Amino acid sequence: MDKNPEIMTACRRIASLIGAITIYLMNNTEDGDKRIVNELSRKIDIDPMPNMTRSTWMEGIVMNMLLYGRGNAIVVPHTWEGLIQSLEPISASRVSFVPIGYRDYRVTIDGKERSSDSVLHFVFNPDKNYLWKGQGVTTCMRDLADTLKQASATSKAFLKSEYKPSLIVKVDAMVDEFSSPEGRQKIIDDYLKPAQRGAPWIIPADQLSVEQVRPLSLADLAINDSVMLDKKMIAAILGVPPYLIGAGEYKREEWNAFIQSTIMTICKSIASEMTKKLIIK
Repeated sequence: MDKNPEIMTACRRIASLIGAITIYLMNNTEDGDKRIVNELSRKIDIDPMPNMTRSTWMEGIVMNMLLYGRGNAIVVPHTWEGLIQSLEPISASRVSFVPIGYRDYRVTIDGKERSSDSVLHFVFNPDKNYLWKGQGVTTCMRDLADTLKQASATSKAFLKSEYKPSLIVKVDAMVDEFSSPEGRQKIIDDYLKPAQRGAPWIIPADQLSVEQVRPLSLADLAINDSVMLDKKMIAAILGVPPYLIGAGEYKREEWNAFIQSTIMTICKSIASEMTKKLIIK
């Protein structure tokens, strides 16, 4: 899935947009929500990991949610005397989940089990059986990715093909020159290459016959139409405007809907998990 350029482009755009958003620490008061600026807000918004910026940190989390982790992103908080020192995002290849019935689970990181309440678990598209676990959208898009890959391979093979002549010259097989490559090249040089560009060909009527053919194009194979439909389907599944992956044109309404639905939904789910597990008061 991560080798497909359309899927990667869509996921990367979502991740980069969310990574660029400032994370606020808000306090609910009788006069409405008010922003708090303290060491906790600085840790989350500026320095979540010693070797990462907030943008890189958040992009990695979102990419795990959408693609690499198949709907799951795990972050391990490292604390000292109750204070958060770092929030370490874990690569999807190092994580597995061990169900405990249907209601609870444990997270295995590098072979070591952790309780579910000791890590941040960001979920995208909950699984139908284990609702605490994400399933992502890879299953929905696997066939589309295969189709786009095959379309790309077909297009490359077609464009590299040497069998697309626009002219066919019929030559009397009894002509001596026709028996060898050198002889056939001599016929081309003698009859089919005029001295001046655009000059008419003068050929012997009893030995040569010229026919014009219309070579097959990608439009005839209907590959472009199929590719556009697959791209629009991928855009619909991920909730991004189709123009981001090369299908359609920019529309302000589509972009605004993308921000208010897809981006906002993922941001809310991330904020909910962080509020639930990082904040005591």
